[in-house]
Amino acid sequence: MSLSAGSLVLDAEALYRELLRGVRSLMGPNTQLAGVASGGAWLAERLHKDLGLPGKPGVLSSALHRDDFAQRGMAQSVQTQLDFDVNGADILVLDDVLYTGRTVRAILNELYDYGRPASVRLAVLVDRGGRELPVAAEFAAARVALPASQSLALARTEDGTFQFEVKEA
Repeated sequence: MSLSAGSLVLDAEALYRELLRGVRSLMGPNTQLAGVASGGAWLAERLHKDLGLPGKPGVLSSALHRDDFAQRGMAQSVQTQLDFDVNGADILVLDDVLYTGRTVRAILNELYDYGRPASVRLAVLVDRGGRELPVAAEFAAARVALPASQSLALARTEDGTFQFEVKEA
């Protein structure tokens, strides 16, 4: 990763390989993967396949529990899908970018609507700092600093490879 002429260049595929290594070390015999829609769900789907896990990973939507719902509205059309019992589960939540912590707070509320897990851990592709809530990832493939005026999001090409989009907010 490098900064050049005010723009951040991140190799999302290289960071994915680092995330795969980190997630592999966090996996227990009964760990369930669940990704935050949409970037985290893409990561969970690919990790699930690359780790050779049975079934399919969960998808968590933050839409109904966001504290900025009035401003954002229903930004995501994806609904939460959990094909495993949340009660007593060891859940590894995946997201593309950790920033303020507000999305993580919302998906934790969503997750607890489905039951009470034994543990919930977080792994992210990029931690960009700027926390507004006391939230930390157990594993981050990269840590970067971006101005508050920029947003960073994972994009997926038709062939399934990842890349980052940096936009002015």
